[in-house]
Amino acid sequence: MHARDKIRLRIAQEAARLIAEEGIHDYLPAKQKAAARLGVTEVRRLPRNEEINQALEEYHRLYRADVQQRHIIRLRKLALEAMRFLKEFSPRLVGGVLEGHAGEFSPITLHLFPEAPEDVILTLRNGRIPFSEKSVWLSLGSNRSAAYPALHFWADGVEVELVLLPLEFKQQRLSRKDRNLPRGDAEALEALIRRSETSFPEAT
Repeated sequence: MHARDKIRLRIAQEAARLIAEEGIHDYLPAKQKAAARLGVTEVRRLPRNEEINQALEEYHRLYRADVQQRHIIRLRKLALEAMRFLKEFSPRLVGGVLEGHAGEFSPITLHLFPEAPEDVILTLRNGRIPFSEKSVWLSLGSNRSAAYPALHFWADGVEVELVLLPLEFKQQRLSRKDRNLPRGDAEALEALIRRSETSFPEAT
């Protein structure tokens, strides 16, 4: 392995550890903190997000193999409950909960497609669900990026992030930083949960 690739791998592994153990949600701060700890100052040596995901999968395989599947199934079931509650906004699950590498501190991230953000806010208020407002950056295939409103609340001790996107984005492939975001609807998630429970009955 080339020396530069070894450095990228070490940064990815340390960033994955920070995400898993210290609850850093955003990949860029995790990369930067990992690089600083390893004495790396060149930005071009930072690993891609996909490399962080691979390192996270390896981390969970090595250190959380006995609990990871149970954890993922629990998060997916919580996500499904939220998606059913918010079904009028065509929710799509994205991120580590969908892909299976979510850690102890990972949020459940849903993309919603309301006619207006106020519609989702009203739904949460009617359901007496306390929430906070933030924003996230997403980029489209044309490499344009913009901030979109996001709502955050907690369900059974797990953070749920609702990213509110325009209706026309429902069929578009979105990406965060350097990778496309796989998205799953409620039906796909139900099938994923069934397969997981069949493969790992001890996790249910």
